[in-house]
Amino acid sequence: MARRERVMRMSVEQPLWRALAGYRVLTMLYAIGFFATAYSGFERPWLAVAYYAVLSVWTLATLPKVANAASCTKRFLAADLTVALAGVLLTPFADAHDRVMDGGPTLPSIWTAGSVLAFAIKGGWRWAAAASTLVAVANLVERGTPARDTVHNVVLVWVASIAIGYVVEVARASERTLARALEIEAATRERERLARDIHDSVLQVLAMVQR
Repeated sequence: MARRERVMRMSVEQPLWRALAGYRVLTMLYAIGFFATAYSGFERPWLAVAYYAVLSVWTLATLPKVANAASCTKRFLAADLTVALAGVLLTPFADAHDRVMDGGPTLPSIWTAGSVLAFAIKGGWRWAAAASTLVAVANLVERGTPARDTVHNVVLVWVASIAIGYVVEVARASERTLARALEIEAATRERERLARDIHDSVLQVLAMVQR
């Protein structure tokens, strides 16, 4: 059992959760920085500022939620995706129409991918497919037309998240197999030890009888 616990602590998921936490912070800063450089081009910059304030607080406050699989609950995932989708759908109201039609980034920009990746790491490729599909619909609604760059970005997020979700599922299955193999090995060793003890005890009794 101790060896199995060591295997579970060495889970491939933990580096992914740590990477996801860092990704969320970095992409939040990227989105805010991009907005700061293009502030004058926004028709309603106050709306973008309000969204980024919410995004910043949410990202930093929920870092413990993306620390491991147990902390990342379904309720958190739903709320996190809602924050991302709200930012995408708010973009036409905050940004200039021409820039939206030219394929400008949405308010959350690539931060949205972090929300989808959380679904992938938590629930595998099926959860990732569902989340990325919702993001795709939101991006199409935001743009109003299935432009080439929008479709490209949507397909990229969709494929990447599904691939990561599939890898996580394979890794989990491998860990379970390894843990089971270690359990069998430990049980076999214990049976061999008991057999040796019994054998030695029998020999001792026979020796005493012979004397």
